Amino acid sequence: MGHNISITKTSTMSFKIQNVEIGGETPFFLLGPCSLENEDFAWEMARSIKEICARVGVPFIFKASYDKANRTSVKSFRGPGIQEGCRILSEIGKELQVPVVTDVHTEDQAEYAAQFVDLLQVPAFLSRQSDLLEACAKTGRPVNVKKGQFLAPWDCKNICEKMVAFGCEQFMLCERGTSFGYNNLVVDMRGMYWMKQFGYPVVFDATHSVQRPGGLGGATGGDRDLAPVLANAAMAVGIDGVFMEVHKDPDNAMSDGPNQVYLHDLERILTNLMLVRKAYAQMG
Repeated sequence: MGHNISITKTSTMSFKIQNVEIGGETPFFLLGPCSLENEDFAWEMARSIKEICARVGVPFIFKASYDKANRTSVKSFRGPGIQEGCRILSEIGKELQVPVVTDVHTEDQAEYAAQFVDLLQVPAFLSRQSDLLEACAKTGRPVNVKKGQFLAPWDCKNICEKMVAFGCEQFMLCERGTSFGYNNLVVDMRGMYWMKQFGYPVVFDATHSVQRPGGLGGATGGDRDLAPVLANAAMAVGIDGVFMEVHKDPDNAMSDGPNQVYLHDLERILTNLMLVRKAYAQMG
């Protein structure tokens, strides 16, 4: 193949996060707003998304970030901080009986957040940070590692080898687009096929893949209309899960508004995605 990909497993590793199967026959979804703008907003979004997922019949993990540490501008909103954010996420998870996930950026954050959330997420910019990967692995929590925008799909072999060496096999890889010149990302659908060859679940981040990093000068731009389009394509290549940021009013979101999808569109989007997945399954 010319990409140094070695297949170490005959099938995808599967595991459960509460009642959500990761790497099974049914795709799962990581859904929620970009950031925890305030507590009431977080609860409203979590309840609404749970109701929609129940109607469509899909498993989901609620996501939101307590700190957007890689914002474009020093003036940008970052979030409520780790202590307040993890408290909110933990209470949402317990009350609504849904798994919750958030980003971590340092070894100390990984250790702290693991006490409150069900899944840790390593941001794309930090996907090669060995100390952070090791810290996440040592918590015993499952980990979602986003592939850096600067990495080729076959470079994820090194991420897999690190996670296994650090004692973690309950992890997934996440495709979120590749840098294509300035202020632009593209998604190579072949990449998800290649990433799956390592034998671990692969997630497609539909909304960050349509970002235009720094494209608004002091903020990131995006093309939210393309997020469902790319998510449908990912379903057609047999992706294990879809990550999608959702907001009730993305035009006024405090972070990443241009690429978050409207809450009122979510049920239609999820329904269409499951129809594509059904067609994929019927193809054998």
